[in-house]
Amino acid sequence: MIVLVAATVAALVRSARSPFAAPITEPQKVPFLGGGAPTTHAWQRYHVRYYPMTLLFIAFEMEMMFMYPWAVVFVEEGGKAMMEMGMFLAILSVGILYGWREGVFRWQ
Repeated sequence: MIVLVAATVAALVRSARSPFAAPITEPQKVPFLGGGAPTTHAWQRYHVRYYPMTLLFIAFEMEMMFMYPWAVVFVEEGGKAMMEMGMFLAILSVGILYGWREGVFRWQ
């Protein structure tokens, strides 16, 4: 019962027709900290050349994420774990070489 009364009072206070609701003034309508209204879409602010470098960075991060647990498994498994990590690094190297060929590392 108390919950229903509290919800009803809250709905009345926050409704636009409530006498307790504060009117929205002009300064409240402007962007935060006095910034101007955006003239371009947010996706147009960033150049496309940053995305391949970001994907390459994520690939290196994934490599490190897999190498830490691999070091623990390597102690137990030995040569089999070494071959698996060699295959993983070979596949990752193909991606890095492709990025190099496409010019991801060249900044203009």
